[in-house]
Amino acid sequence: MRGSAVLYRKILRRSAIAAASLAGFAAIAAGGLWQLDRAFPPPLPAELTVSTEVQDRDGQLLRAFATPDGYWRLATRLDQVDKQLVDMLVIYEDKRFWDHGGVDVLALARAAGQFLNSGRIVSGGSTLSMQLARLAEPRDSRSLGSKIKQLLRALQIERRLTKREILERYLTLAPYGGNLEGVRAASLAYFGKEPKRLTVSEAALLVALPQLPEKRRPDRNLAIAHAARDRVLARMVSSGLLGEREAARAALDDVSGVRRTLPALAAHAAYAALSKAGPGQKLQLTIRKSVQEGLEQVARDAATRLGPRLSVAMVLADARTGEILGEVGSANYFDASRSGWIDMTRIVRSPGSTLKPFIYGLAFEQGLVAQETLIDDSPTDFSGYRPKNFDMGYQGDVSIRQALQLSLNVPAISVLDAVGPARLLARFRQAGVTPILPVNKAPGLAIGLGGVGVTLRDLVQLYAGLANGGKAHTLHDGTEPANAERATATILDDQANWQITDILSGVKPPEGAARRGIAYKTGTSYGYRDAWSVGFDGRYVLGVWVGRPDAGAVPGLSGYVSAAPILFEGFVRSGLAPVPLPGQPAGVTRLRRDDLPVTLERFGSGADGLVQATPTEPAPTIIFPPDGARVDLGTTAARASPLVLKLQGGRAPFRWLANGKPLVGIDRRRSATWQPDGAGYSTLTVIDAVGRAASVKVFVE
Repeated sequence: MRGSAVLYRKILRRSAIAAASLAGFAAIAAGGLWQLDRAFPPPLPAELTVSTEVQDRDGQLLRAFATPDGYWRLATRLDQVDKQLVDMLVIYEDKRFWDHGGVDVLALARAAGQFLNSGRIVSGGSTLSMQLARLAEPRDSRSLGSKIKQLLRALQIERRLTKREILERYLTLAPYGGNLEGVRAASLAYFGKEPKRLTVSEAALLVALPQLPEKRRPDRNLAIAHAARDRVLARMVSSGLLGEREAARAALDDVSGVRRTLPALAAHAAYAALSKAGPGQKLQLTIRKSVQEGLEQVARDAATRLGPRLSVAMVLADARTGEILGEVGSANYFDASRSGWIDMTRIVRSPGSTLKPFIYGLAFEQGLVAQETLIDDSPTDFSGYRPKNFDMGYQGDVSIRQALQLSLNVPAISVLDAVGPARLLARFRQAGVTPILPVNKAPGLAIGLGGVGVTLRDLVQLYAGLANGGKAHTLHDGTEPANAERATATILDDQANWQITDILSGVKPPEGAARRGIAYKTGTSYGYRDAWSVGFDGRYVLGVWVGRPDAGAVPGLSGYVSAAPILFEGFVRSGLAPVPLPGQPAGVTRLRRDDLPVTLERFGSGADGLVQATPTEPAPTIIFPPDGARVDLGTTAARASPLVLKLQGGRAPFRWLANGKPLVGIDRRRSATWQPDGAGYSTLTVIDAVGRAASVKVFVE
């Protein structure tokens, strides 16, 4: 008995020693493998080298740029890919993907058995993790050593990445023929769409291509691609993912043999954004893809109609925010005959007559004119400056409304002479636009007819102010610096703004254009070099420029004939729903001619038909109430108190207006009273005997 116990203890001791030795060996081996894993990590960069993408406001691809090594390789997330494609891929390539740790032992055993039985490779046994290892670290040969290395790399990859991350990397790097890598680039090139929603046939083809991408390229080997897709469909039926009828219907779909170009929209904005981005970065613009597509097609078609060497530029913006929704710098970026690489939305050119609405707007604001005020359109000398109308004819007496709608030059300069060129430019600068004057020249009357430089963006920003009730936002498309100011400034007060909008909304649309309820203005620069048209509805503003980028003259070019039809077509093709123009503000009236006060019946001129010289007396100034004041008159009580009005300067007699409505009578005194009809903002204006005016805006409580 004693001998048996001794023997038992020896066995236990030896077993314990063996177990400890085995555990120690395992620990040493594990430690060694861990050290090797750390010493030789798999080539898994934190960020893949992918194409830089320029996206629209909703994340849709506008344009992609190839990687430095020349590949179209778009970063891919699983939520960007049709789930059916992912399911097909896993079943076809690695059906136990979600369960194994990088190596499918059963698949390897099956592949080895098939090789021994047939003497050739029937199936590879590679997992998606192993395929990712091969994509991340391309092998030089198909040797056994390369396969073992790939297997070990797959184990390392599984320790570092989740299953979703492995799939996303595979879908980003998988080859699809030529310089296409990744499922997004392949789907865009072969189907013209993102892989978010694919047909069964399309998904099956994208699963089949990476195995032999060059041999199965549908743009070169259509029959082989077709057969490969059908083999995937057959595998899906045998696995139970697809029914036989569904697979049969998918097999009837044609496989396109065309490789499309990837989206290349908003070229100028995209290149501007690219200069501020790092490789592979995603850049987002305020542009809306559907709007951009529509405008670019309009520009291409229009340039074809207009003839060689002419280009078209367009900017469409949301007047309420200043965001640019569509931006076309030229008819075709790659058309050298039209200098398509030049972004004509940012080039300074003469604006022709497009600034006239703001001249009249200041006159409305100062109470100098009403819509039915008569003004003389006849040859006039402004201290040596003699403007002529576009058609070289004259209309005689016309209303202010007619003068602006017909874009008559002499009346516009007469009004500009009264409001002052410097004041007009100051208002533009206040709204964030700085027109370019000739070198060493002070602001003169010629700026009213285009004697100043602006860009298309400048014009759209100014007109966006008209569309937004007189408040102009700084335009932006996402290419500006992150800290760029988004200024909002007053271009016209709300009453003057409505009067101008009302006049422009009555301009006749070009022949054949569908009425859309927009207000618009056209312009043609001196020498027929630039044609302009800018219009807006209750929210959106669109500007169009037509001309030669080299500033060459184009006989017959005009804003109404050349640019206005593009404006109306652009609004339609943008796909944006029309927004009604704003209604008439409270307190604003459009007086009939018979109801005009005597000071507004005719724009001030002397007996010789020339604009009167500025009187020696100082211009009138309202000293009470001050501009911007809040005045408590007890409007909530049964009887509100009147407001006393006082002024200095000016030539008597004086006429007062409240919200565009004349107060009773003309008074030689420098004070008056006004009884408001309710609380809120009101504009008070005084006009002296020679037509000079002053205004203040107050809030009555």
